Amino acid sequence: MSAPHDPSDIDQDARDRPDAERLGRRVDELVAALEPELLELRRDLHAHPEVARQEVRTTRLIAQRLRQAGLTPRLLERTGLVCDIGPDAAGSSGERGRVALRADLDALPLADSSGIACASVVPGVAHACGHDVHAAVVLGAGLALAALDAEGALSRGVRLVFQPAEETMPGGAQDVLAQGALDGVDSIAALHCEPKLDVGQVGTRIGPITSASDAVSVTVSSAGGHTSRPHLTGDVVYALGQVITQVPAVLGRRLDPRSGVNLTWGAVHAGNAHNAIPATGSVSGTLRCLDVRAWERAGQVLHDAVEQVVAPYDVDVTVRHARGVPPVDNDATVTAALEAAAAAVVGPDGVVLTEQSLGGEDFAWYLTKVPGAMVRLGTATPGARRYDLHQGDLVVDEQAIGIGARLLTRFALDA
Repeated sequence: MSAPHDPSDIDQDARDRPDAERLGRRVDELVAALEPELLELRRDLHAHPEVARQEVRTTRLIAQRLRQAGLTPRLLERTGLVCDIGPDAAGSSGERGRVALRADLDALPLADSSGIACASVVPGVAHACGHDVHAAVVLGAGLALAALDAEGALSRGVRLVFQPAEETMPGGAQDVLAQGALDGVDSIAALHCEPKLDVGQVGTRIGPITSASDAVSVTVSSAGGHTSRPHLTGDVVYALGQVITQVPAVLGRRLDPRSGVNLTWGAVHAGNAHNAIPATGSVSGTLRCLDVRAWERAGQVLHDAVEQVVAPYDVDVTVRHARGVPPVDNDATVTAALEAAAAAVVGPDGVVLTEQSLGGEDFAWYLTKVPGAMVRLGTATPGARRYDLHQGDLVVDEQAIGIGARLLTRFALDA
């Protein structure tokens, strides 16, 4: 028979750990008090959008509010900032780095046609991807965490990363990384607006959640000639036709089909006359891939395929393959922590498996340095019209802001 349990054997850490329910209620109280301010900020940012690497006003507003909370944000070159909250490490034994929360700041160069009260006043620029929401959510989480730190409830350091230029390729994340944004960080999390999910739902997924996205262009040239004598010159148009139809098929046979490789052409240009073979022509598009290893091989496979396809047609060819971003490959442990935080905020039924997307997202660059994950935050009003990202008429349900702030606050506390 085992000896009676000795109360002195109880794990000291367990005795000292704050009550989870009490702490959760405190998070809810803090975010609820902040919500009116966060909605006001989001509406201000939505009305005054700034495109990539021009987010000067946006950066200034966020920095001012963090300073008002007693924090010390570090401005990055040109635009964006990082801000540390709480201790540098968990303690002398088993020290852990900070956990980072990332938001993106830039808007898109397209007109706002949403018709909402805070619609963009900047011609041809709109927050059509929800980055204004992301900024408000991470600011809300940061302010709540700062209050918890003042109360002695934050045992692990947190870093807020407000990043510029997500909508460019290869993305502003690389500039932020070059300035040491992840120094001392050992995990990172982010969320992204998802108008396919109702507000109150959070979409998660382990592994690739977005795709690599690269720009591809192929230029074909020859001496040109008359369409009645195609045998006397390289037929640029015919060669381009073979590239358009055959190269995607070659990639589908040379790379693992489970990697989700997709080459889609978006523009083709060649010639101006029906009876003249032009001297040059080009086709351009995007190469997308859900697997990092396949993405690393895809460029060489693409070059080889194009050269082999046009070889019989006596033309010169130039292939330009501009690396964009790798896939966002969600770490299982970080995803589980985000799921637990989401379940505490929206209930277990509100946490759903989200689909993979072939869209690109430069949050992926952070995940090449530390484990991390991105979740999708439902922004659709139940029963109302569905919208899509990167469209000027995008409307989000602002209840998502409080949900997102509570989610990231709980994650940072428990990560």
